[in-house]
Amino acid sequence: MDTKYLDIIKAPVITEKSNDLTSKNQYVFKAASKANKTEIKLAIEKIFKVHVKEIRTLNVKPKKRRVGRYTGLTNKWKKVIVTLAEGEQINLS
Repeated sequence: MDTKYLDIIKAPVITEKSNDLTSKNQYVFKAASKANKTEIKLAIEKIFKVHVKEIRTLNVKPKKRRVGRYTGLTNKWKKVIVTLAEGEQINLS
């Protein structure tokens, strides 16, 4: 497997809402900010050996955070919601 695919898909997003989406055959991932839908689709198909039906992306804006008297921002990132073909699944555990 090529390491460039692992640079595109950073990590799965494990939340209650993303776990509910798995019943609809949808999975949520954190992706590189500069990656487009075509690159993300190819990376998911190569890494997990599945067929991707649809991809939805959204940019998550940075949030203000404060630690003591210091303020700053969290990192921006891209959230990817992947719908797989019927009968396929990804084991994230």
